[in-house]
Amino acid sequence: MDVTFVFVNCHVGGRIPRMNENAIKRIAMGVEYDGSAFHGWQWQKHTPKTVQQVLETAVSSVANETVRVHCAGRTDTGVHGSEQVIHFDTSVFRDERAWVYGTNVNLPKSVCVLWSREVSSEFHARFSATARQYQYVIFNRNVRPTYLSYRTTWEYRLLDAEKMNDAAQALVGTHDFDSYRAVACQAKSPVRTLEFINVRRQGDFVIIDLQADGFLHHMVRNIAGVLMEVGAGKAPLEWVDEVLQLRDRRLGGVTAQPYGLYLKKITYPDVFDLPQLSQNPPVW
Repeated sequence: MDVTFVFVNCHVGGRIPRMNENAIKRIAMGVEYDGSAFHGWQWQKHTPKTVQQVLETAVSSVANETVRVHCAGRTDTGVHGSEQVIHFDTSVFRDERAWVYGTNVNLPKSVCVLWSREVSSEFHARFSATARQYQYVIFNRNVRPTYLSYRTTWEYRLLDAEKMNDAAQALVGTHDFDSYRAVACQAKSPVRTLEFINVRRQGDFVIIDLQADGFLHHMVRNIAGVLMEVGAGKAPLEWVDEVLQLRDRRLGGVTAQPYGLYLKKITYPDVFDLPQLSQNPPVW
């Protein structure tokens, strides 16, 4: 009796089974970095020390070919990444452990790959993301910090975190955030949906947690700057909403420093089956 075998290319979730090791593969990675030593995320013509530059150099060394990485969200000079997500395409096969440890060997101590996962070609680090979460950490005491100088933003005025939290709730929802983005922001639309914003005090630290479908250039830092004025008693609670309604950045508050800002988490659809790291409490 003749038997015919039919092989079905099963697509399980967002991950793809290997059928041809020479085919182009898409690799996703979670990356942690200390942004204080870098001139932001993106390649710059006259400034080689960026997070993207060191990552591409390290990954290309493991792949033994030139690799271009794409990120979930570009961060500015001094901004940190608790779990940035990137992807790149490559024609070589390396297992997940080799991508992680091989890349880390070639990275400076200020950058570390947390995990690696082969994904389908439909995945894109930026465009597949459904939410982004940032954390802004303020060191609130009357004398300046030392080792926390580039890990937090120092504010010597005593801040009322409860008042800041109450005022911040006016920003929750879908709004035109033109007043809270940089004048040079290149986003086509200023409309974003802020899913939540919470402000709390933890000892000498005031911590702002925010999640949205996307953020505009300097949006978190501008929100933090306005909230700090409210928390210091220099502006009423209503000012947060008044600035929002003005839709004019020139009438907004001071842009807060980048040092306490962390890109904390990127959310993707479950189909891509990416690792879910535990959200550890702050260690400030």
